[in-house]
Amino acid sequence: MKRMRDIARWMLSVVLMVAGLAHAAPQSDYVLGAGDIIRITVFQNPDLTLDARVSENGMISYPLLGSVKLGGLAIGAAEKKLADGLRDGNFLKQPQVSILVTAVKGNQVSVLGLVNRPGRYPLESGSTRLSDLLAQAGGIVAIQGSDTVVVSGKRNGKPFRKEIDFPLVFAAAGTTEDFPLENNDAIWVDRAPYIYIYGEVQRPGTQRLERDMTLLQALAASGGLTLRGTQKGIRVHRRDTSGAVQIVQPDLNDTLKPNDVIYVKESLF
Repeated sequence: MKRMRDIARWMLSVVLMVAGLAHAAPQSDYVLGAGDIIRITVFQNPDLTLDARVSENGMISYPLLGSVKLGGLAIGAAEKKLADGLRDGNFLKQPQVSILVTAVKGNQVSVLGLVNRPGRYPLESGSTRLSDLLAQAGGIVAIQGSDTVVVSGKRNGKPFRKEIDFPLVFAAAGTTEDFPLENNDAIWVDRAPYIYIYGEVQRPGTQRLERDMTLLQALAASGGLTLRGTQKGIRVHRRDTSGAVQIVQPDLNDTLKPNDVIYVKESLF
C-alpha cells in the first residue's frame, strides 16, 4: 500500500509540474496589436500596476510616462521600453516590468470553411504556423474537407494568396512548408472534390475524389459492376475550362478529375 501511495504521489507531482509548465509558457515573442488588453506590473511598485487597452494607433497611457507606443512590439521589447522610460526619467533605479496579455484582440486569424470549429483565433506567438491554427480549429472535417488549404492576407502591404496541399506538409520529403501566419490572415478549407457515378454499378451515387484516383478505383469503390454492366463503352462527362461538357472514353487506369460524371452502360449480351 505504501508503495502504491508513493507512486500515486509521484504521478500527481509530475502532472502538477507539467500543468505548471504549460501555464508558464512564455509570451515574450507575441507581438502586441490594436485592441489587445494587457496588464502591466512593476516589481515592488503596486501603484504602477495598470490594465490597459492598446489603441488603434498602438498607444497606451501609462503613469509617469504618458502616451507610450507599444503596438507592433514583442512583449519582451515592450517591457524593456517601459523599464527604460522609468529608469531614464529617474522614477526608478532598476525597474522590473512585466506585461501579461489578458485578452488577445489585435493579432487574429480567421479560419473558415470545412473545419470543425470555424472562427477567429489569436496568434499567440510570432511563429504560429498553419498547422497550429488548424489544430485549434479542430482540424479539417473528415471526408468532406479538401486537402487543399488556401491562405490569404497581406505581405509587405501587398495582397497575398497561397494554396497549400496540406498533407504534403507532413510528407517525408517535406515538399511543402508549414509557414508562419500573420495578423488578419484568412484560412479557407473548401469542400473536397467529388465525382458522380451512375448506371450499372452496385452503389451508384457521389464519391469523394481521392488523390490520383483512377477510373478502375472509382468502379471498385462503387462495389464493381452489376451482372448486366460492362467495362466497354464507359463514358465520362467532363467540363472543360470554358464550361463546356466533353464526353471522353478513358482507359481504366486513367486518373479522374473533380466533378467527373461516369456512366457505366448495360451489356447487350
